[in-house]
Amino acid sequence: MKTIAARARTRRLVGIARSAVVAALIGAAACSGSVGGAPVQVLVPKGASTAQVADSLAHDGVISNARYFRIYVALRGGDRGLRAGTYLLRKNEGFGRILATLRGGKGVVAVVPVIEGYSIAQITPVLVARLHVSAASVDSAVRDTALLRELDLPTATVEGYLFPDTYIFPKGTPAKEAVLTMVRRFEEVWQPAWTERLDTLRMSRNDVMTLASIVEKEDRLPEERPVIAAVYMNRLRDGVLLQADPTVQYALGYHTPRVTFKDLQIESPYNTYKHPGLPPGPIASPSRRSIIAALYPAQVPFEFFVAFPDGHHEFRKTFAEHSVAVAASRRAWDSVATVRRADSARAGAAAH
Repeated sequence: MKTIAARARTRRLVGIARSAVVAALIGAAACSGSVGGAPVQVLVPKGASTAQVADSLAHDGVISNARYFRIYVALRGGDRGLRAGTYLLRKNEGFGRILATLRGGKGVVAVVPVIEGYSIAQITPVLVARLHVSAASVDSAVRDTALLRELDLPTATVEGYLFPDTYIFPKGTPAKEAVLTMVRRFEEVWQPAWTERLDTLRMSRNDVMTLASIVEKEDRLPEERPVIAAVYMNRLRDGVLLQADPTVQYALGYHTPRVTFKDLQIESPYNTYKHPGLPPGPIASPSRRSIIAALYPAQVPFEFFVAFPDGHHEFRKTFAEHSVAVAASRRAWDSVATVRRADSARAGAAAH
């Protein structure tokens, strides 16, 4: 029978052996040099603990063992100095390099979301805030004459060609590079088959992008996009003014819930209530779905549509039919406004 001392020695030896194995594994992980795969975006929140960071790294596949990473960080001085931010890290980068990156802020990146239907006026403040660049530098970048010639645009800016996506830029990326990246993304999305389709439509790419941007701003239900595109195509075919409210809002330079008669008097080539055909260029960055809708509109006879409060549109072929739909739409919007006023009054009464 083993003595108490013998059992203690055995436990110590087992503990030493186990520690040696763990140390060896951690050492191997720390020095791993087989970096591979696409960069992984990892968010380190402000004040995050080592455990939270390790779990995040393991969840995103940057490391395979969160516990070993926690031990490694503890042996290297704990979580002091870990800097918050969004990082780009690669799998199997090695604990040492990962920790150095997180402590030095070397891999901090800016995440720039470009929302579908955003105009340059809306994208600019996002770039300013995320990249810490000036609005003037963004304005200069979107007006780059070489880029405008490359895209064969008749407009003063690359409006419509900053493709909607989530972009990840290294810290310090200038506005010109960010804008160019967004344009290059558009060029990646644009398909050769779409270029061939232009001949069938007898439209330029800029025409299609302009129509797609209007569809993007009009639509709230994805399934309606090809029908909305068809309405405008039918009006173009028949020489009827497009009368697209979003183009008037673009000319005004701000969004208004409802375009008024006064708004319609603005003198601008983007005012499709005054000027026939498409405006000079896009009014926003359309999504891939809206581009496809403009390229392949539905085969329908409609030339009119009106929006309802729930987001759907009613489509009609003749102006008489459209007038009936407009009256129904106004009643629906008035009903919504009445309910909102009542809710506001009740909220105000409850507050007092």
